[in-house]
Amino acid sequence: ILIVEDEAINRELLTLVLQESYTLRYAATGEETLKEIFENASSLSLVLLDLNLPDVNGKDILLKMKQEGLLDRLPVIVLTADKDAEVESLTMGAMDFIPKPYPRPEVIQARVRRTIELSEGRVIIGQTERDSLTGLYNRDYFFQYANRIYRGRKKKPMDAIVLNIEQFHTVNALNGREFGDQVLRVLGNKISGIAYEFGGIAGRFGADRFDIYCRHTDDYRGIFDRLQTTLDALAPNASIRLRMGVMPFQPDLEPVQLFDRARTACSMARGHYKNHLIIFDKKVLERELLEQRLLNDLRRALDSYEFEVYYQPKFNIQVEPPKLVGAEALIRWQHPELGMIAPDDFIPLFERNGKIGEVDKYVWAKAARKIVRWRTEYGVTIPISVNLSRVDVFDSMLEETLDGILLQHGLDHDALKLEITESAYTENADQVIQVVEHLRQKEYKVEMDDFGTGYSSLHMLSAMPVDVLKVDRSFVRNIERDDKDVQLVALILGIAKNMNIPAIAEGVETEGQLKILRELGCDLVQGYYFSPPLHPTEFEAKFLRGTVN
Repeated sequence: ILIVEDEAINRELLTLVLQESYTLRYAATGEETLKEIFENASSLSLVLLDLNLPDVNGKDILLKMKQEGLLDRLPVIVLTADKDAEVESLTMGAMDFIPKPYPRPEVIQARVRRTIELSEGRVIIGQTERDSLTGLYNRDYFFQYANRIYRGRKKKPMDAIVLNIEQFHTVNALNGREFGDQVLRVLGNKISGIAYEFGGIAGRFGADRFDIYCRHTDDYRGIFDRLQTTLDALAPNASIRLRMGVMPFQPDLEPVQLFDRARTACSMARGHYKNHLIIFDKKVLERELLEQRLLNDLRRALDSYEFEVYYQPKFNIQVEPPKLVGAEALIRWQHPELGMIAPDDFIPLFERNGKIGEVDKYVWAKAARKIVRWRTEYGVTIPISVNLSRVDVFDSMLEETLDGILLQHGLDHDALKLEITESAYTENADQVIQVVEHLRQKEYKVEMDDFGTGYSSLHMLSAMPVDVLKVDRSFVRNIERDDKDVQLVALILGIAKNMNIPAIAEGVETEGQLKILRELGCDLVQGYYFSPPLHPTEFEAKFLRGTVN
């Protein structure tokens, strides 16, 4: 216990009352008091604080402790003869008071003992209800307090806000867990401040999900920008992007229902490069209902062959005329009631819900059958690139499934080329690399898709097993108008050359783009310049008829 008392006789009296049960420290001025508190806060259980000190008022010390967050774990009992000061001190954060002149020793002992016990209990509860890294509420306590606020303020509108860090696993993968924890602490502190500003509470659930329950506002963009600016300032050399979903106040919805919808909105912002803030509204609800229907219809669609596989050709442009050397399999969904559904409407959905593996296996089998058909009818073997998602990579039956498809159709291992996106290598990179290396040892060819848009470093790239780099279309789009994009493409092609592997440029649409890529030494291209993705019958009519030996 720290006894703060400038009068020697009072110090002696308190010493006689407390010395048998507690270790005592002393301070007689405000300066000594703050020094003792800041140097020994972790070992102190209680401060007995005289309000009338020779250099400062004890209430100033209380205020300083409150500003530094010390009152959350270090209780204070004020010592004063001023009855008006008692109430004010309690309001400022003191847990109790002992009047002067001092009461009987057993009264002092009882108040000291009770205050320490209450404080220890409060600390234990605080440790239980709060996330240890950020100090925000954990899930269970967050909703307990949110429900309490809701019941007490039913007429006061409160909004639900859900935040996630886009691809947070890559922040840890590239910068280390210590940096990732720093990001979470800084962001959590900013979120706590915003929640307090808007009369609400904040919680952290899981690795990078944060919830805010706060007074209604129309300035969601302002909140988002303040948080994003905080991250930008923390890591100016790293791209750390937030996504945010909001469910505005609805009087008939309790907090858990509000946050279900805010979470839905936040999920819909995942991977959305233009809109990182989505407010739940009628359109979002319609989208949620559509996605649930697509999930429900997936099994029927697979069993009824509603998915159609289109093929986009790949050409070697270093020969004249350019030569067809392969194709990429691209899926479409011909829904019996909803019509043709674009892949952007269902592939991200199935990826989020872990269903993409079922679709991928369907495509692999269809592509294998098509290779056999073209070889039989047209006398040519055209390798087809198929997608290998993260779900597939962690499937223990992956190699067995792929080998079974090839064995069933009498194909070699290089007939199906496996495309895996660059960003898939960043989470659990060692395991991904191990799986892909096993596939390459069986002579499967692995293509890194979307190269340049993910999060890999050159150091990681040197360890990645890959047979082909695919230059993302975003780099090709402006190479006729932007020298910087030309330099970026040249850099990627240089990396491929140094790795002694070919490069494929996606999204080639014009003669000018083709000419630049050829001059830069690009080996292969695909894009609308040669052909959009085609239905198999159209692909055959355009590229295969007349090739029969």
